[in-house]
Amino acid sequence: MGLVIAGASAALFTACVSTHGETNNRQNMSAASQTKQLNPQHKYVVYQVFTRLFGNTNTTNKPWGTIEENGVGKFADFTPTALNAIKDLGVTHIWYTGVPHHAVINDYTAYGISNDDPDVVKGRAGSPYAVKDYYSVNPDLAIDPAKRVAEFEALIERTHDAGLKVLIDIVPNHIARNYQSLDKPAGVEDFGVNDDTSVEYARDNNFYYVPKQDFKVPAALNDYKPLGGEKHPLADDYFAESPAKWTGNGSRHAQPHFHDWYETVKINYGVKPDGSLDFPTLPADFAQKDYQAHFQFWSQHDVPDSWIKFRDIALYWIEKGVDGFRFDMAEMVPVEFWSYMNSSIKMANPDAFLLAEIYNPKRYRDYIHLGKMDYLYDKVDFYDSLKPVMQGKGSTDHLVSIQNRFADIEHNLLHFLDNHDEQRVASPEFAGDANKGKPAMLVSATISTSPMMVYFGQEVGEDGSEETGFGDPSRTTIFDYAGVPAHQRWMNGGKFDGGKLTDEERQLRDFYQRLLNFTISSGALMGDYADLHQVNRSANYQTYTDQQFAYARFSDKEKLVIVANFAETKTPLINLVIPADVIADMGLADGEYNLTEKLYGEYQSKLTVTNGRGLIDVELAGLGSLILSIQ
Repeated sequence: MGLVIAGASAALFTACVSTHGETNNRQNMSAASQTKQLNPQHKYVVYQVFTRLFGNTNTTNKPWGTIEENGVGKFADFTPTALNAIKDLGVTHIWYTGVPHHAVINDYTAYGISNDDPDVVKGRAGSPYAVKDYYSVNPDLAIDPAKRVAEFEALIERTHDAGLKVLIDIVPNHIARNYQSLDKPAGVEDFGVNDDTSVEYARDNNFYYVPKQDFKVPAALNDYKPLGGEKHPLADDYFAESPAKWTGNGSRHAQPHFHDWYETVKINYGVKPDGSLDFPTLPADFAQKDYQAHFQFWSQHDVPDSWIKFRDIALYWIEKGVDGFRFDMAEMVPVEFWSYMNSSIKMANPDAFLLAEIYNPKRYRDYIHLGKMDYLYDKVDFYDSLKPVMQGKGSTDHLVSIQNRFADIEHNLLHFLDNHDEQRVASPEFAGDANKGKPAMLVSATISTSPMMVYFGQEVGEDGSEETGFGDPSRTTIFDYAGVPAHQRWMNGGKFDGGKLTDEERQLRDFYQRLLNFTISSGALMGDYADLHQVNRSANYQTYTDQQFAYARFSDKEKLVIVANFAETKTPLINLVIPADVIADMGLADGEYNLTEKLYGEYQSKLTVTNGRGLIDVELAGLGSLILSIQ
C-alpha cells in the first residue's frame, strides 16, 4: 500500500517513526556482521503473486466485472507444475499477496460470512489491505469456501514440496471497518470488542475514536460510484459505525476524505494522540543485541493489547507453516512493537523471512537493528533513482552515492522494479517497453547481497494497461476481478509452459530465468562490491556516460565485472578501467585473463593487468548488459 498521510495525522505519524531519531541512525553495524547475523548462503529471490489473479484464465476483463464475468484464480491453480515453473525461474520465496480474508463484495452468507458494504470497499473484489479476518483466508481463493483454510494449508505444503518458502501479508497499521473473525482460536477476542468507545484514546483500546460522532461515507470525487454505479442493496452512502473510528492513514475525521484509506480503521499501539508513547522504549544499546535479548526484554514488560493480538496472529500462521511475512506500511507502527513482534516470531522460527514496506531512509537502520527486520523495501533512493534512468530522464551517477550511503545495511535493502503498488515497467505511463527494464533488473539483482523481488507477469512484460474498475491502468489491479494478459499467455491454459507467449515475451522470460538462476548460485554476489563507475566516467568520458554503470563483485572463488547500458543505442568501444585498488582486492597479478559472459556465454573478451591496473575492452548493445567472469 502506498503512503498517504492525512494532515490531521501528521503529528502522530511523526511520533511513530521518530522515537529514536538520528542517534540510532549512526549506530551502524558493518555489512559483514549483519550478513553473518542473517547467515544467508546465497541470494534470495522473492516472487510476488497476486493470488486471486495468478491462475485466472478468463480474458473478459469487463470493468467492474463480477467474479462470474471476469473469473478468479484459486489456491488450487498453484499446481506442482506451476510451482516448479516458478522455482525454475530462479525463485526461492513466493509472496502470496491477498491471502488473509479481506472485505469483498461477493456474497458468502451461506458460509456464515457477513456481507461487506460497497461504500467502504474499494473495487468489487476488495483491497487485500482491508483485512476482515486475520485467522482465515479470502473465500474467493477456495474451491470450497467452507474449507478455505485447509485449501491454503495444502498450498503451503505444495509450495514447500517444490522447494520454495511461503510469505504472506500482515497489515498491522489498519484493518477493515467490518472486521469480524469467524475462525479465531478459542479465547481470542476480536479487535475493539473490549474498547472504551467513550474516549478518543486508551492504551489498551485497539482503535482510536471520534467520540459522539457517527462515521460518514466520504464524499465521492469525479462522479465515483461504488461498483461502477451498479445497484446494490448496501450501496446507499451509509455505513453504520458509532462512534466513528480514526481512518487507516490516520485521518481523525468522522467523515474521511475520498483519498484517505476510508475502507480501513487505524490500530492503536499505545501512541497517544499527541504523539507521546504509552509503553517502554528500548535502551539505545539494543541496536546491537540479538532477537533473543529483545524477546527477553519484552517478557519483563506489560505491552498494549494490540501488540499481543498481532503477535498471536503472526505465530498462528508460523505454526501453519508460513515461512515469513511482508509487513505493510511498517513505519506507521512504532519500532518498539516490531522489536516485540519480530523477536517473538524469531523465537518460534529463527529462519523466518521478515520484510517491511518502508519509505523513510533516515529510519532504515532503526527498523533493522531495533525493529529486528530482515529486509526493507529499497524504493526511496534506489528504485526511485533507477526509474528515471529507465525512462531516459535520469543519471546512473546517483547510484554510486546510494551504494556508499547504505553500505553497512546493503544486505537488508530488498530491490524490485515491479510490485502491486508501482507502475508496470512496460506500461506506457512508465517506460512503455519491458526491455528498458533489463539493465535495471540486472543491476538491481547483482549490485548487492540483498534479495531481489519480481512481480508476477514482470518477466513476460505485463503492462498493466487494462481498465478494470477501481484505480487507474498502469498498475495491475488489486481491487477487482481480472485476467492478466501476458501472464495468461505464459500460463497457457494451466500448462505453465509459455506456449502462447510472443517471441519477444519468451526472450524476456529467458533473460529473467538466466539472470535469477545465476544470482542464486553465484558466490561473488554474496561477496564484496567495488565501484567502477566513477573512475570510468573520468577516464572514458567520451565513451562511458551516465547511461552506463559498472562495478565489480567478487569472492575468493569468483570474480565478476558487471557493466550495464541503459541507453537504447550501442556504445562505442569502451576501454573499461579496473583501478589498482580493486585489482589488489581481487588478488590479481599482472597478466592477461580470459573473461566469460555468465548469462549467454557468447561474449568473449580479456582483462589485461599491467602495473596493477586492469583494462577490458567492452561494447554494449542498446539496453545490453554483461556479467563477465574473470577466469
